[in-house]
Amino acid sequence: MSDAPVFEIDPAAFHADPYPTLKRMRAEAPIARVPQLGATLFTRREAIFREEKRVETFSSLQPGGLMTVLMGENMMRKDGAAHAAERKATFPAFSPRTVRDHWMARFRDSTAAILDRLAPLGGCDLVRDYAMAVSGEALIAITGLETMDWREMDRVSQGMIDGISNYQGDPEVEARCHDCTASIDRHIDGMLPACRDTPNLSLLSVQLQAGLPMESVRANVKLAISGGQNEPRDAIAGAAWALLTHPDQLQLIRDGQATWRDAFEEYARWISPIGMSPRRVARKDTVDGVTFEPEERVFFMFGSGNRDEAAWDAPDVFDVTRDTAGSLSFGAGPHFCAGAAASRALISEVALPMLFERLPGLRLAGDVPFAGWAFRGPLSVPVTWDA
Repeated sequence: MSDAPVFEIDPAAFHADPYPTLKRMRAEAPIARVPQLGATLFTRREAIFREEKRVETFSSLQPGGLMTVLMGENMMRKDGAAHAAERKATFPAFSPRTVRDHWMARFRDSTAAILDRLAPLGGCDLVRDYAMAVSGEALIAITGLETMDWREMDRVSQGMIDGISNYQGDPEVEARCHDCTASIDRHIDGMLPACRDTPNLSLLSVQLQAGLPMESVRANVKLAISGGQNEPRDAIAGAAWALLTHPDQLQLIRDGQATWRDAFEEYARWISPIGMSPRRVARKDTVDGVTFEPEERVFFMFGSGNRDEAAWDAPDVFDVTRDTAGSLSFGAGPHFCAGAAASRALISEVALPMLFERLPGLRLAGDVPFAGWAFRGPLSVPVTWDA
């Protein structure tokens, strides 16, 4: 184990709201060993940004890690040439040009259909009825799993992210995760003939065209689903809630003094949908006075770095005029999120502007609970509007 100072946490309180605890850690022990999580946590933005790039010490290769065990060894769990080769193979599905020229029209069409269905109702839960559907339909297109319903897409994504953050070892959570990965494999198998007969720009198809082995193809599709559903889902619903609870910030957008992209980027900094990335210590090393031993586990806490007082003025404040260029919301270094362009386009060019344009008088209709620390988002966002 590292010789970092020990910092005890209350797992239930940390799950409900990690930010007060992370603030104390940044002040008292910026690199701390947390027994309840079985890992040493980095909580300062500068250290996370610097050390995430040093893969020779903090390796993404984690043969015994939860993601690898439950989902297969995807490109996020590889370093160096192996990672670069798979990232290159998947790039045609995620490139900014593909997003602009191929996926955006489908994003708009599916979102318009969802809003047409909701508009006459006069109220809904933005998580369940809007964000989940918008994100799911987009991910069905990008992954190429056209036989999957958006509800199943959300179910399997949630099952996997619950599984890979199951550091308490709950057997029921693990069993649900296995059921979800089996469902994805069945849908992959069902789409293989079509992708081989008629190649396209979906993630499944471009990997087959690149000749990646099937175990990598499957693992990378699961990776895309595990982050590509919950992150946009939680950011769409969460950013809408943030704007509805900060009407002055929403007005800045309506007045042209800020953009929907500004709102998304600031929300993703303020309440990071993906709050942590794990690493395995590959060699003995000393960082900022803390010595790490091989094979121990490290968590880079993106959500904490995004609220670091040394990096941001008033970091606990939601401010759409903030310069978010230093945000860790999509990671840093070689493992910067491959789907960032798709996520930004879907949320800031489609989901948020279309929501506020299509539903006049949109307003909250109840409490909005949040949960999670490795992955964080609203559990429900009840709203009404002038139908």
